Amino acid sequence: MVDRVERSGLQVARVLAEFVEQQALPATGHDPENFWAGVAEIFARYVPENTMLLAKRDAIQAQLDDWHETRRGQPIEQGEYQAFLHKIGYLAPEPAPFAVGTDNVDDEIARTAGPQLVVPSLNARFLLNAANARWGSLYDALYGTDVLPGSPKPGGYDPERGAQVIARARAFLDDTLPGWEAALGGGTHELLVGRRGESLLFRHNGLHIELLIDRSHPIGRDDPHGLADVILEAALTTIVDLEDSVAAVDADDKVAAYANWLGVLRGDLEETFEKNGRPMTRRLNPDRTYDVPDGTSFTLPGRSLLFVRNVGHLMTTPAVILPDGTEAPEGILDAIMTSLCGVHDLKGLGRFRNSRAGSIYIVKPKMHGPDEAAFTNRLFDAVEDLLGLARHTIKVGVMDEERRTSANLAACIHAVRDRIVFINTGFLDRTGDEIHTSMQAGPMIPKGEMKASAWIKAYEDRNVRIGLACGLSGKAQIGKGMWAAPDKMADMLEQKIGHPKSGANTAWVPSPTAATLHALHYHQVDVFAAQEALRGEAPPPLDALLTLPLALGRNWTEEEVRRELDNNAQGILGYVVRWIDQGVGCSKVPDINDVGLMEDRATLRISSQAIANWLLHGVCTAEQVDAALLRMAAKVDAQNAGDPAYVPMAPDPEGSRAFQAARALVFEGLVQPNGYTEPLLHRFRAEVKGRH
Repeated sequence: MVDRVERSGLQVARVLAEFVEQQALPATGHDPENFWAGVAEIFARYVPENTMLLAKRDAIQAQLDDWHETRRGQPIEQGEYQAFLHKIGYLAPEPAPFAVGTDNVDDEIARTAGPQLVVPSLNARFLLNAANARWGSLYDALYGTDVLPGSPKPGGYDPERGAQVIARARAFLDDTLPGWEAALGGGTHELLVGRRGESLLFRHNGLHIELLIDRSHPIGRDDPHGLADVILEAALTTIVDLEDSVAAVDADDKVAAYANWLGVLRGDLEETFEKNGRPMTRRLNPDRTYDVPDGTSFTLPGRSLLFVRNVGHLMTTPAVILPDGTEAPEGILDAIMTSLCGVHDLKGLGRFRNSRAGSIYIVKPKMHGPDEAAFTNRLFDAVEDLLGLARHTIKVGVMDEERRTSANLAACIHAVRDRIVFINTGFLDRTGDEIHTSMQAGPMIPKGEMKASAWIKAYEDRNVRIGLACGLSGKAQIGKGMWAAPDKMADMLEQKIGHPKSGANTAWVPSPTAATLHALHYHQVDVFAAQEALRGEAPPPLDALLTLPLALGRNWTEEEVRRELDNNAQGILGYVVRWIDQGVGCSKVPDINDVGLMEDRATLRISSQAIANWLLHGVCTAEQVDAALLRMAAKVDAQNAGDPAYVPMAPDPEGSRAFQAARALVFEGLVQPNGYTEPLLHRFRAEVKGRH
């Protein structure tokens, strides 16, 4: 039983009430009694609308299913299809041309282009590493990755590898800062903006590069200029995630996430761990101060600017029970609690400042269309009123990851036009929703072919061009999605330059090292010049975006079906087993070829929906799916053999809650709301937690 206390008619888990009243509320100037009364009022006002919006999703999906069932096997005529989508409210009227009115936005978001990290809020060490990834060593990033051919020899520093690193870094400096060596010798340079001792700071394309001079350093002492490292400004922004990368199923989990968010905003979050047999404590880095020739100095942030990603509108949480005995919507609770934590930053109550512009930045995922965006806007109004904040202090980032949002993107932006600071393409969730939305239309192409489908290119291009048409450049981020292979940095350097070239002024990376390397792309590409060149270009038409990725008439060989089932089943099991048994919401999971990929619920949504779709349309049988799951359970067990906390699935699949959760995601995938994985994951994880 959850220990609860009564607050203004709400039954609040004691752990949450104590967090609010002992940690989050003190020093903010808010009285606990009035605060809880305001919280109760927000729930009373917004829960019915939240419920109605979810019912609308279900009603639209039912109409889509019926329409596709009656036309199954027939070509889809876009005129008829889009008329139907308008009729059922799936497509909204396009707004008249407008420009967003967001103000008080930090430069890292509005006027600078650079990498963005996403980090699970429940892992304090990762969170601190991400926040500190504002500055990264190029030497370290090159030395330990596959960007350079070969690998370091074991047993300490490898001079040959070091020579490779230095040569590659110098090539970057030659391209980016021609004449940099003369500046080290005491000369001037047009991009030189400051000094720290002998070290020099340059600014190029809005990003800083520090040449670290240390003649006592093992590298610097052998360099003619004493150059010990090249430090790049890297992760300008980081999203602290309460959503897809965490497994938070109860009040204890939620409070742990909120406490880490509060701690990183106040600057007092610490994590002690053991490394090479010695205890180490990770803390937030201080700011960096530089001198200029006139004797004055200036300071640059030592840390990433932080967003927080709330959950979407779907899930409820047992952390708060409403007067009618039901669980509170988790997204509403997140909006209140993460904003309350943000007040500490606004009032300067911590060691550092996050937003120097005086804003709280919340990313809102999984919204379906402009009505849901408008609901979020009104909810944030109410939270501002509760906390005594000026209107639009709480900014919003809109994840363009659901089909009804990407089809109505301009209308969604218009609904939050005075607080929007971010749009982002989320290819993974977007693919899951693509499959589920048109589930009844026919069998879908394999997930590996999705990136080459017509809707994907239209989706990515429309996101940038609509964002520019709505005036986001200079006011907000236009973002692109994650590079999922943290060990394949050479491939990332080759491919991810496409994101800044596309006009995106940020893109997601999986690690601080990847952020440092991705920063190189923003020196190669002037993103704001690219945006200016794209301004005025018409977005691709809806016809392309709404072209379904169907495999009608395709004959599958038994081997093709087996290979696709194994690939999807291995991905599902490899992720789900850690989620259910260990509460790990995001980690580097080996794929079927033993390549480590960053997995979260979005990848799970694709794989489970892909198999559910093939089952529905007879491409595979239930027996084939079960056989694949059993084969891949043994493979995943072997891949995790070195983890002492791992519980194997294959010896007792009936008794493994993780295996049964994975199976349910497939066989119940057809009836999951919008194909989301959260309801089943939460159910099975709560069951496992209840056993311990």
